[in-house]
Amino acid sequence: HGFGPVFDSESRVLVLGSFPSVKSREINFYYGHPRNRFWPLAARLTGSDIPETVPEKKALLIEHGIALWDSIESCEISGSSDSTIKNVTPVDIGLIMNGADIMIIACNGAASKKYYDKYLRNVTGMDAVKLPSTSPANAAWSFDRLFEAWNSVLGEYIR
Repeated sequence: HGFGPVFDSESRVLVLGSFPSVKSREINFYYGHPRNRFWPLAARLTGSDIPETVPEKKALLIEHGIALWDSIESCEISGSSDSTIKNVTPVDIGLIMNGADIMIIACNGAASKKYYDKYLRNVTGMDAVKLPSTSPANAAWSFDRLFEAWNSVLGEYIR
């Protein structure tokens, strides 16, 4: 998809999505759907204001030691539905793993975890934690419940 990862040598937490939504591909950056709760959640986890622009989003991640990427570099997909993903090419996860001291890998939803386990786990040698998806399709999870789940896993690692 061409966004590339967001990280630096100080990143300690790696959050992986599956593959960008149609809206994210339109704006050429992660979690671009206005109802996706990733950016408000990242802001609450870090005690920051919700970032609006791509540079603000990147700065929030870097400042707090969070790396962000997807499990999938390219695939065939219908719209934004993870259930339609096929012909997967995984990302070159070594780029982050060799460039940062990642202490925990968290997958944003079941699809990301599925593709991490299938293609990337053997490369990193690390288990990943599956967190509830921030997607608007995951309406069963309130924002507060998402925060509690994400914070209980990642809170100690975020600067």
